[in-house]
Amino acid sequence: MHTVRGLHHVTCIAGPAQENMDFYAGVLGMKLVKRSVNQDDPGTYHLFYADAAGSPGTDLTFFPWAQMAPHRDGYGLSTEVSLTVPPGSLVFWSGRLQKYGVPLANAEVRFGEHVLPLQDPHGLRVALVESISASERTFTPWDESPIPAEHQIRGLEGARMSEASIDVTTGFLERAMGFQRIGSEGEWHRYGVGGGKSGRYVDVREVPGARRGAWGTGSVHHLAWRVDDLNHQTEVRSNVEQNGARPTPMIDRFWFKSVYFKEPGGVLFELATDGPGFAVDEDPAHLGESLVLPPWLESDRAEIQRVLPKLTMPAAQD
Repeated sequence: MHTVRGLHHVTCIAGPAQENMDFYAGVLGMKLVKRSVNQDDPGTYHLFYADAAGSPGTDLTFFPWAQMAPHRDGYGLSTEVSLTVPPGSLVFWSGRLQKYGVPLANAEVRFGEHVLPLQDPHGLRVALVESISASERTFTPWDESPIPAEHQIRGLEGARMSEASIDVTTGFLERAMGFQRIGSEGEWHRYGVGGGKSGRYVDVREVPGARRGAWGTGSVHHLAWRVDDLNHQTEVRSNVEQNGARPTPMIDRFWFKSVYFKEPGGVLFELATDGPGFAVDEDPAHLGESLVLPPWLESDRAEIQRVLPKLTMPAAQD
């Protein structure tokens, strides 16, 4: 079986766009590599934060739907996204986040790695993980980041999901997408590809008796998994369909090609190709500096710009 390669991107729901940018570009020091719009709701931004090159697997993205209510915890929802930082970085990050008043939980150890859980300004659960395999990742530092290169976020580490029936979801992950069980700690069960290294796993727990979770500000919208190209995507899509999911046809997102489906427990997944990438329509040295639209929305640019709120890149926050 051709497995997925790990996380391609994770898309979340935010409140006001400027507050989102101030936190992820200003406080966390991630590079805004694409300033675009939700292609299904062009009056809403789609903001992409990643390493300086926008490498697949480093990308955390947001739909700023400020009018939405806060999310509701429950089953069928991805409940946390984790980001990779180099070993020995959490002392730096703890001090910086406390300086900016970011809500922190107690540091902990998960599957042998040190983790600092936090919440972003709109209630999204984020965890910084001192990943043992961080050095194996593809990563391009952002020279203008307020974070020293040796402490910068390397990309997506993993995600967590809460399910009504763990067996239904994990069985699907194994049969349809090639995941393998990595291990268990307490209520959490880790499943991964490529040995479950950094960026290649998801943690799943069962929440019996919980109500159905619901999207809202501060929630993960979907988890996107890497596939090499259209042929690889077609093979995985076929496996997914044969195992009971109902994938969409391929949708051209211009910077990658996408297929969407819900895993049996209800979490929205995407299969996203590695290419063509974010530099297909921008100078790599100036990613994210201006509003970029896919060609089929260019005729609506004036109206789109009229309804979008103005954004200002945050000043350096040392």
